[in-house]
Amino acid sequence: MPTFGAPQTARLLIVGLAPGLQGANRTGRPFTGDYAGDLLYETLLAFGFAQGRYEARPDDGLRLVDCAIANAVRCVPPQNKPTPAEIKTCRPFLEATRESAARLRVIVALGRIAHESVVRALGGRLAAFPFGHGLEHDLGDVRLLDSYHCSRYNTNTGVLTPAMFRAVFKQARAILDTERADDRHRLPVPPQGRRPRRI
Repeated sequence: MPTFGAPQTARLLIVGLAPGLQGANRTGRPFTGDYAGDLLYETLLAFGFAQGRYEARPDDGLRLVDCAIANAVRCVPPQNKPTPAEIKTCRPFLEATRESAARLRVIVALGRIAHESVVRALGGRLAAFPFGHGLEHDLGDVRLLDSYHCSRYNTNTGVLTPAMFRAVFKQARAILDTERADDRHRLPVPPQGRRPRRI
């Protein structure tokens, strides 16, 4: 499943788990055609990270603004549960996406697997960057924001509410809005592991 959007120019990268069998795998666009996409794209539209209308199909005209969407795992895993080997095999694609994103400032990780893949792709240690909904981590020149995955299961069980999800993207928008107008290039700083902040 290719990345949706233009990571080369995006300042926000959203990393999900893997293509859904009835959603992205069927439609060919991340988070398109299932409930997770309903909540994600509604939220992106609300915070100015997308324009157009989301109609759950790849030709609906929706476009991302200053944002790109990728997955930790590129193909549909059995029972929607990727194996450690699959996750490791797909990590170079995530690393390449990061390397191509010269303007990247914020990554939103949807779920623990996405979080751990991002941390490893950026050269961090998992022990130094624990996953938790609403946590914010500094990884060199990139800020990592954690969210529970916007799956129907998580929302139906109350693990994640729309308000909780919106709060993460509100923080992402606030970080980007406070960036200097010239958005000058900052030299990368090796991830050292700092105390995470709660959003």
